[in-house]
Amino acid sequence: MDYEVLRKRMVEEQLSRRGIKDQRVLDAFRKVERHKFVPKDFESTAYSDFPITIGEGQTISQPYIVALMTECLRLTGREKVLEIGTGSGYQTAILAELAKDVYSIERFRSLSSNAKATLHELGYNNIILKVRDGTLGWKEKSPFDRIIITAASPRVPLPLAEQLKPNAKLILPLGEKFSQVLTIFENIDNKLDSRQICSCVFVPLIGKYAYQQ
Repeated sequence: MDYEVLRKRMVEEQLSRRGIKDQRVLDAFRKVERHKFVPKDFESTAYSDFPITIGEGQTISQPYIVALMTECLRLTGREKVLEIGTGSGYQTAILAELAKDVYSIERFRSLSSNAKATLHELGYNNIILKVRDGTLGWKEKSPFDRIIITAASPRVPLPLAEQLKPNAKLILPLGEKFSQVLTIFENIDNKLDSRQICSCVFVPLIGKYAYQQ
């Protein structure tokens, strides 16, 4: 199977045709080998237009949603980014291609370990992973230029809001467990201004400042 051809087709048909315009984002998706981040049984469908289960009740989001969230962050290559929900590590790798440093938190040790092994195999050296409650953030590494939350929350977790730099951005699926709106926030004068992007459905964010177990 020619995965490079499948990646190029994914970028053209699923991203460019749906309005993803940031050339750096498109280049990152052409480069990062998505099939390395899914279970072996799903490698043949890694570039398809749907989410894929990765274990522990979690999924790797469809390529378009990963690209949309990434593009909304407006990364230039100088940012320190916090990711909540490492999952497979695919979004982490995309961020690492586009930002200076990526700090990523996952609550499942098994997923974090698998992601770490894959990211190491692919040669990333600007990523640091941690296993903990993601709603607490990573205070000792804060403040952050960007925060991306890849699970649904009824609100912006307070510690994460407090760990944003001035004029920094945070994106997350905001809403109920089975229906959310992808929303981006900007920290302006210590207040979070919000803008809605589109409807979406993500697995719930579990933690002290989001949904309970």
